[in-house]
Amino acid sequence: MDKVETLIKEQQLKDQFDNLEKHTQWGIEFAEKYNKFVKERSEIEINYAKQIRNLSKKYQPKKNSREEEESKYTFCRAFFTTLNELNDYAGQHEVIAENLNSQIITELSRYLQELKTERKTHFHDGRKAQQYIESSWKQLESCKRRFERDCKEADRAQQYFEKMDADINVTKADVEKRGLNKARQQAQMRHQMASDSKGDYSSYLQKFNQEQNDHYHTIIPNIFQKLQDMEEKRIERIGACMKTFAEVDRQVLPIVGKCLDGMTTAAESIEPKTDSQQVVESYKSGFEPPSDVEFEDYGQAMKRTVSENSLSNSREGKEKPAGKSKPKLWPFIKNKNKLSLKLITLNSHVRSLIEGSGPEDFSHLPPEQRRKKLQGKIDDLNKDIHKEMDQRDALTKMKDVYIKNPQMGDPASVDPRLTEIGQNIEKLQAEVQKFEGWLAEVEERMPSKSDSHRRSGLYETQSTIAVSNNCAQDRERPLSSPDGSYTEEQNTETQVKANINININPNPNPNTIPTTMPDDEEFDDDDEPLATIGTCKALYPFEGHNEGTIAVAEGELLYVIEEDKGDGWTRVRRNQDEEGYVPTSYIEVNLEPNAKGAMTYI
Repeated sequence: MDKVETLIKEQQLKDQFDNLEKHTQWGIEFAEKYNKFVKERSEIEINYAKQIRNLSKKYQPKKNSREEEESKYTFCRAFFTTLNELNDYAGQHEVIAENLNSQIITELSRYLQELKTERKTHFHDGRKAQQYIESSWKQLESCKRRFERDCKEADRAQQYFEKMDADINVTKADVEKRGLNKARQQAQMRHQMASDSKGDYSSYLQKFNQEQNDHYHTIIPNIFQKLQDMEEKRIERIGACMKTFAEVDRQVLPIVGKCLDGMTTAAESIEPKTDSQQVVESYKSGFEPPSDVEFEDYGQAMKRTVSENSLSNSREGKEKPAGKSKPKLWPFIKNKNKLSLKLITLNSHVRSLIEGSGPEDFSHLPPEQRRKKLQGKIDDLNKDIHKEMDQRDALTKMKDVYIKNPQMGDPASVDPRLTEIGQNIEKLQAEVQKFEGWLAEVEERMPSKSDSHRRSGLYETQSTIAVSNNCAQDRERPLSSPDGSYTEEQNTETQVKANINININPNPNPNTIPTTMPDDEEFDDDDEPLATIGTCKALYPFEGHNEGTIAVAEGELLYVIEEDKGDGWTRVRRNQDEEGYVPTSYIEVNLEPNAKGAMTYI
């Protein structure tokens, strides 16, 4: 019965070791899975930070003149600040990834290696103790079986001796002959062996019981306790890692909050009125708005004609068919449309010229913009002069040191550089005087500040329209040219772009083309086509979506039938049926020598 109980306990103990081994292995696998989870989170943070940095870098201002232009506006500066804060925000995600790697991944990986070693040691000790108690049990069983065998043999020897000794018919000679004495000795020897086996069995049984007691009450409980402590430490370490996982994010929250506060502050610093005023200052031309268009009384000429002509002439005039007659007021309507066309076109020229390059004196710009450019140029030259003067002062001091201490250097070696700097300063000063002269000229021509309320703000025209109201000239000026088209004997518009020879690559924006163009009826006074006054070559393609314009392809040759009147548009013809206006800056015009105002311009 005791043997059966012992075997049952041993089997149960072995089963418990197997269960603990499976559970602790699962615990290690869970820790490895959590470590892998943290690694993937760290990689996500690194990739996210990289993408955020690339995004911030992508939208950072480029190193060009446009950056300086954009930095004037508060909303652009706010956006640049947001990009910088976003870059810092990405840095905090890199900090998260770095802390996850150093505080969790590295430490947990090292702990898992120690945990595997410790677990292996504990189960090795448990198996060793189990093997030892099993071995002791086997030895005990061996002693027990030997004792049992010796007892049985001693009992058989004793029975055999007693049987021989109990036979009364046996003589002394027979006793000697049958070996009665030998049987007695054999029985005594077997009893002695049984007694020795009993002693060994008793001794080893006592030893086994002690070892078994130590095994089940001390050794195995200690091993189980160590495994329990190991498992608790593992669970505690996982919990600490999870806490660190949250603390890593919490540590960067103050800096992330500062980044977000910086973005908010930048957004709150946007000033719409200031930005709109910057636009006004950037594009303010300084020109005064055009004066009112004066009324041209064409009726006086008509009255004079009626009074001076005979009655028959009046009758002939009445008998003229009205089929081809057109109202004589249409030239004024045409002039009005052309005026609108010129105002819008010249305004687009202002913007294109401001953004492009031009003469050294910036004479292609409106007065206000020219004044700003000249002042900026003077400031830059003065800065360069100060730099040269600082270098001159430094070299002068160096020369004085060399003069006082010849062993430190040759004073004459500094003279060439001083001469060069002196020449540079003279050149820069000459440049300053030149630009200051241009600036004074501009300021003299600009209107006084008392009239500043009359200046246009955001988009001002570059031309001042002055319409003549000389009645005598109106009487002498014919209403139509000999070929039937309307001819302006005196140009009623003051053209702005006549003083400079602008040769730029215009390519103006077609969106600046006026949305209303003269009707087809306004092109001619009668049905006869206009005469050709020259040819032109298209430098750029023009789609001509608006009414009154004509589409041209780059390099196409066309006929000029009406030159630019200062509004930026030239009237051309492709064939007898296709004609219209194209931007003058899109074509290269060659007028015929006998044409009015013949010239070649781009």
